[in-house]
Amino acid sequence: MPSMASTTLKCTVRYDGTEFAGWQRQDRQRTVQGELEEAFSRIAAAPVAIQGAGRTDAGVHALGQVFSCRWPGEPPARLAHAVSKMLGPEIRLESVETVRPEFNARFDAQSKRYVYTFDFNRHPDPFLARYAWHVPYHIDLALLEHCLHRVEGRYDFAGFQSTGSQMKNTVRTIYEVALSPGGLFTPEDARGLYKITFFGDGFLYKMVRNLCGTFIEVARGRFAETFITESLARGGPFLGLCAPAKGLALAAVYYDES
Repeated sequence: MPSMASTTLKCTVRYDGTEFAGWQRQDRQRTVQGELEEAFSRIAAAPVAIQGAGRTDAGVHALGQVFSCRWPGEPPARLAHAVSKMLGPEIRLESVETVRPEFNARFDAQSKRYVYTFDFNRHPDPFLARYAWHVPYHIDLALLEHCLHRVEGRYDFAGFQSTGSQMKNTVRTIYEVALSPGGLFTPEDARGLYKITFFGDGFLYKMVRNLCGTFIEVARGRFAETFITESLARGGPFLGLCAPAKGLALAAVYYDES
């Protein structure tokens, strides 16, 4: 009997990255990709490899990570429910779509949105400690917001890329960077919480965290504001402070069809 033709799936997933060694599959490490592939393979009764839109680091969260895969035959109608039940509460499959056969979540992605959350209160909120960077220094919010506009546009961001990346092309476009009150999971009037939202065509290894660390160093008076433009002009390696992973979340990935 001939084998049934496979189906290409586009899936959106959210996860708490605290207890994972990042997105990418690793030997003897618990990763989001590894957990999803194991769940998919168990349900399909056959190996299923997935391709993520990006690789979040250990401790980084996601609200709208996207991945694609080839499913043997037709996927079950309640696939998202079954996977979420197996992997919850840390991982929840938000949606499953059947897409064109050649779709690839990584290479077809047009832009991404990241959100980084800060807790500027004197003492950290115990219920937000997994999702926000507690910054116990006095921060000049007006200066912090002013810094953001220095990285909007198309630049070579090699000076904000951490070592360990194999990326040859380090030019990226940031369409918008915005500071707003409230955290990722909190109302806008939450006291002392702020978030920076990054929207761009792509981001280098630890680029968002390096930018956030730099913004804080400038806004607390340790670095001059010119450090940002100097880093853009100098290229690598990154010489500033890398913000902790826990404050970062991949909010959304965008494609032509969306």
